Amino acid sequence: MIPGVTLELILYVTALGLVIIGLAGVVLSSHLFRMVLALVIAEAGANLMLVLSGYRWDAVAPILMQRAEQPAMVDPVPQAMVLTAIVIGVGIQALAVSILIRIRQRYGNLKRREVAEKMDAEIAASAGIRRDISQDEPLGERPLSPLPAHTAESRGGDA
Repeated sequence: MIPGVTLELILYVTALGLVIIGLAGVVLSSHLFRMVLALVIAEAGANLMLVLSGYRWDAVAPILMQRAEQPAMVDPVPQAMVLTAIVIGVGIQALAVSILIRIRQRYGNLKRREVAEKMDAEIAASAGIRRDISQDEPLGERPLSPLPAHTAESRGGDA
């Protein structure tokens, strides 16, 4: 093993790496299912960090016994939080996958941009909004540049 590198450091770096990989997957992916998988990876890293935060390397399980001396014990609260987070995470993942199934059935694919465009078009059609407005021209009568100096002076302003 490399001098100065402990198992604790390796586990913390692994947990942080999982969170970073998951967040990068969410940010960089354009496919909705891959985004859900990236969230699962980030969640696993966060859970590992929580477990590591409550673990003591020289401690025993938190079981009380009739001894004269009580040894140092591991903190059970982060472990309970992680169990709760895992249960909630599985429920959210199931919900996300069911929503993805419905999106795939309705729009035909799971590419984020294409699905968003189809959803926008569907919402606009149901609201009766035209979708062919050019983004190059300003809407209304508002000028693109500030008023010329002579126009501001004629109004009595200080330009």
